[in-house]
Amino acid sequence: MSAGRQIRCVVVTPEQAVLDELADFVAVPMFDGELGVLPGRAPLIGRLGAGELRIKQGGATKRFFVDGGFVQIRENVVTLLTEKAISAESLNVQAAESELQTALSKPMKTAYEMTAAKRAQFAARAKMRIASHSR
Repeated sequence: MSAGRQIRCVVVTPEQAVLDELADFVAVPMFDGELGVLPGRAPLIGRLGAGELRIKQGGATKRFFVDGGFVQIRENVVTLLTEKAISAESLNVQAAESELQTALSKPMKTAYEMTAAKRAQFAARAKMRIASHSR
């Protein structure tokens, strides 16, 4: 695909710029579902959820776990500002399973604790799923 028919994907965390690459397609984990982005997409600002970011370049797909934040889509540039962005290759299934077990064993007496535990469980399951795809 020519550069005119590609989109630029930029991922930034508070610590570093994680990614800045051209792609044919980007799938972004929004707080209420997944958003697919192709070249020519209308502008958008949205809230990210915890989940899988997929970047397709030709026949290859790069996967990342992102944990909340915001996405801006403008003029074929997808910019994610997120607390965490971890490549699939850096994720460990056993570590994610351990995170899940910890989240499942947390006491949930208040609504805040219940929400935090459910969010941690969802993030751990997403990490497990993404890590298993990269193997």
